[in-house]
Amino acid sequence: MVRHFLDIHRLDAATLRAILDDAHARKRARKGWPQGRPDADAPGKDRVLAMVFEKNSTRTRFSFDAAIRQLGGDSIIATASDMQLGRGEPVEDTARVLSRMVDAVMIRANDHEDVERFARVSSVPVVNGLTDRSHPCQILADLMTIEEHRGSIEGKTIAWIGDGNNVCHSFMHAAPKFGFHLNVACPAEYHPDLRDLEKGGAHVTLTSDPREAVKGADVVVTDTWVSMGDQDYEARLAAFEPYGVDETLMAEAADDAVFLHCLPAHRGEEVTDAVIDGPQSLIWDEAENRLHAQKAVLAWCFEAF
Repeated sequence: MVRHFLDIHRLDAATLRAILDDAHARKRARKGWPQGRPDADAPGKDRVLAMVFEKNSTRTRFSFDAAIRQLGGDSIIATASDMQLGRGEPVEDTARVLSRMVDAVMIRANDHEDVERFARVSSVPVVNGLTDRSHPCQILADLMTIEEHRGSIEGKTIAWIGDGNNVCHSFMHAAPKFGFHLNVACPAEYHPDLRDLEKGGAHVTLTSDPREAVKGADVVVTDTWVSMGDQDYEARLAAFEPYGVDETLMAEAADDAVFLHCLPAHRGEEVTDAVIDGPQSLIWDEAENRLHAQKAVLAWCFEAF
């Protein structure tokens, strides 16, 4: 059976734990190495990863390209506009063609359903690099970063402040799998999708009060208020103004709380310079860990463990 990595809620806790442990191990094993040297086991040797982008990307593009190289393989990168996909070719036809030319496909897509359609007919692993519905690779990198600095994620409390978006959805998917609690603070009109909220179950608490969500939390996370494709810029800025993460809000969290943001950040909107550049911020480790987490995802897809 082909191993796809589409959403965190689709995989069991043991599998997800194994992927995260592999990410930690691969990062430790490379300490001091040049970025272009393949890992010792090179589970991607002779394999090609296709990367398809419908959305602009910095961290996803560079981290997946570096990831497959460090696993011993190579990549082919294209935007949807480069392909017949951008001229209306059915997703399923593209999937069948690429399955005969590469060993895995990473897609950063507008519509989550397109990734699911692609995976249904693909004979090679498909990885969700981001959709409008979820961003599972980002969450693995975030959890990896927390564990590097604060130990096991199990039993900890994460406060999500701002938009109930795709990253928020994936955090809700992860909470019961990894045993942490997630407090989500959003304006009522921008709450998470209730289908995804249900997947978090008792591990997720939804509120409209950011201070209630942050109180005593081990981790504070936010994201841009206006994501790619959102058309209601002014309305969002007005609704989210009380949800900016500043030093006063961080002071409500645990004394050793850390701050995360998946980037790019709009400084002065969802977060102040004092927080994102301050001693509690782990955003650069978080960005780097996209590489290591995605290497582990690809290694799992290639059945290296």
